[in-house]
Amino acid sequence: MASMNRVFLIGNLTRDPEVRQTPSGTPVADLRMGVNEKFKSRDGQASETHCFVDVVAWDSQAQNCGQYLGKGSLIAVEGKLQFEEWQTDAGEKRSRLRVRAQRIQFLGRPRNGQNGNGSPATPPDGDNADDMPF
Repeated sequence: MASMNRVFLIGNLTRDPEVRQTPSGTPVADLRMGVNEKFKSRDGQASETHCFVDVVAWDSQAQNCGQYLGKGSLIAVEGKLQFEEWQTDAGEKRSRLRVRAQRIQFLGRPRNGQNGNGSPATPPDGDNADDMPF
C-alpha cells in the first residue's frame, strides 16, 4: 500500500527559536509557528482560525533559524510529520506530533534588521510582526 508523509506550511513564529545541541554536538532548533486561515462562515461572516504547530530543525538549518529568525518571523516549512512518545521521570506517558523540517524558507525580514548586504532592511507595507494575533 502506498503512503505519503509530506507537510507544507506558511505562518509566523509565535516565539523565538530555541536552539541547543545534542550530546554529540548536533544543533537542533525547536520552533512554534501559527498558521491562520481566513474564511466566510455559512452566514457570510468573516472568520479566522489559528493552528499552532511545533517544528524541529537540525544541523545548519537549526543554526540559521536561531541566527536569523525571531518571534513574528514569516516562514515556509516543508517537512514530514513525526510522532514521538516518552515517559517522564514520574512515570507519566507523553506523546506529541510535530513537523520535522526538511526545508525552511525565510519569507520576512531578518531578525537583526539587516538585509543580506549589511544595510538596514525595509519591511514591505503591512509587514508588522507586532500586529500578529499570537
